[in-house]
Amino acid sequence: MILSIESSCDDSAIAITEIATKKLIFHKKISQELEHSVYGGVVPELAARLHAEALPKILEECKPYFSGLKAVAVTITPGLSVTLVEGVIMAKAVSIALGIPLIGVNHLIGHIFSLFIEKEAVFPLTVLLVSGGHTQVMEVASLEDIKTVAKSMDDSFGESFDKVAKMMKLGYPGGPIIEKLAKEGDRKKYNFTVPLHQSPLIAFSYSGLKNSVRLAVEASCEDDYKDIAASFEHVATLHIIQKLKKYFKEVPPKTFAIVGGASANLYLRRAIKELLKPHGAELLLSELKYCSDNAAMIGRVGVEMYEKEMFSLCDEMEVCPKSVI
Repeated sequence: MILSIESSCDDSAIAITEIATKKLIFHKKISQELEHSVYGGVVPELAARLHAEALPKILEECKPYFSGLKAVAVTITPGLSVTLVEGVIMAKAVSIALGIPLIGVNHLIGHIFSLFIEKEAVFPLTVLLVSGGHTQVMEVASLEDIKTVAKSMDDSFGESFDKVAKMMKLGYPGGPIIEKLAKEGDRKKYNFTVPLHQSPLIAFSYSGLKNSVRLAVEASCEDDYKDIAASFEHVATLHIIQKLKKYFKEVPPKTFAIVGGASANLYLRRAIKELLKPHGAELLLSELKYCSDNAAMIGRVGVEMYEKEMFSLCDEMEVCPKSVI
């Protein structure tokens, strides 16, 4: 089995995955949303302290499995440096204590493999990653052959939801709050401009839309928030759809997937599903419980890397906060 640790942001998670069957033997996650909600976003130093408390408690529950462990996998990039370090320190300690190899995992690749928890991986596929500060489209041929073909020039899809919720003083995390509020609103009430709609670039940008929403919030009252939320969600999603439509003219999709925390947004899922219909492409989605950060997806990548002997040296393993694919 492989023990995996995830601490890239505000979720403390550990999982144990059986190598031969890909079966998830153990998985536990402790969220910090309540502690950070009073600040309207994640406070890195607070998150690090909470990881230092939560991770050892979860690891204690894993002791019965220690004798069967063949490796320990841990998120090393990207993420908050002070929180990544908490996971890496624990992984190194487990590796040394049990005499098993270390596997350093890219968090974004983890999200791709969230599609394949407890199942075999299927490639090639085109992936839309909407996670935290990342909005990007990738062509994935295998674990070792991943090409990014479009990415955000500034803000991402997911973080724009958090920032809009913060503007309205609605709490954190903002994604589920804005999605719920949008269901009650008029999506055409506010005529926000679709970002880059006249640009030939296949890229994403949310800073302009975010600013337009800020001006609307400042000029409105709380009764208008549901319409602002609905109009924002519609335009934020339409931006992705327009750019994917442009990309599909060059590279028609065969198997398409949406991954990352914001892939749980049902409005986005429905829009992508409609976009794929003319192409007859298959849509892959992670289970909702595996869309957000979790150790099960890190363990699933860990299995692939273990089989390819892609190990890291303890003395050389370092966190890399801003690494991307």
